[in-house]
Amino acid sequence: MRVLACPASLKGVLTAGGAAAALAAGLRRVPGIDVQELPVADGGEGTLEALAQAGGGVWRDADVHDAFGRPRRARWLQLEDGTAVVEAAEAIPLDPERLDPLLASSRGLGELLVAVERSRPRELVVGLGGTANVDGGAGLREVLDALPAPTRAACDVRSPLVDAARLFAAQKGASPADVTELEARLLALPELVAYRSLPGAGAAGGLGAAFAALGAELVPGAALVLDEIGFEPAGFDLVVTGEGAVDRTTGEGKAVGEVARRCRALGVRCAVFGGRVVEPVEGAETYELSGDPARTATDLEELGERLARRLAG
Repeated sequence: MRVLACPASLKGVLTAGGAAAALAAGLRRVPGIDVQELPVADGGEGTLEALAQAGGGVWRDADVHDAFGRPRRARWLQLEDGTAVVEAAEAIPLDPERLDPLLASSRGLGELLVAVERSRPRELVVGLGGTANVDGGAGLREVLDALPAPTRAACDVRSPLVDAARLFAAQKGASPADVTELEARLLALPELVAYRSLPGAGAAGGLGAAFAALGAELVPGAALVLDEIGFEPAGFDLVVTGEGAVDRTTGEGKAVGEVARRCRALGVRCAVFGGRVVEPVEGAETYELSGDPARTATDLEELGERLARRLAG
């Protein structure tokens, strides 16, 4: 029996690679189970790791500042064909220890792109997701007035700009009053007016719209990453995926939702886990973990073994 372990990261708890390894360890406890590990991402946290594990590349880094001006070393990936892959969350990640979207800036991402420009990339892929900002790229534009190469912005959600604050600012620390102010700020940025309704414009606190204004092509991040890493569920008896929180947004551009969608289209059995499950994923079995971050790896091993035993009959 063939099983594909392809989880996304559980933010702040376990990387996608770590989650895949834990699942695989549990699955392999049952004889006759052939397991393949393929960590996935959607433009947010873990995108670089997923692409590097699947296709290699050379790691580079640069000194930047995070969303609150603190010094930070950010990594990026240079592929063999000259493409530079950047993850916005490497520069301006969502930090649970400081949540203040009214002050968080995207300037550090601009600093990272200025550093990447020195390598003269043939193409640029920027993963948008998992960031602390809701500034519509205002900070980014302070240091960057043009993209260094033809660019694809991989968006982890399909939401337009108008939804950026309403749907996602609360998880970045915004109060209801903050959400109203942030929404007004985004809609007041004149350079983004023409891009407000674009799918993905609301990704990463409005950075989707900012990149569109700079000439980038907005693409679904999950589809881009799955295509690049060679995700193909056909031929597997079970595909296991999951993330920290499974909710309505899982099916709106997240990697886990895209994995489940592709499995459903091919009639492949799919199991989805979440550290917290608010809304199950259509067409997939859904499993909730204990919710204890310290137990996450153990929970996944136990889930893997349980699924393998059911599969083996």
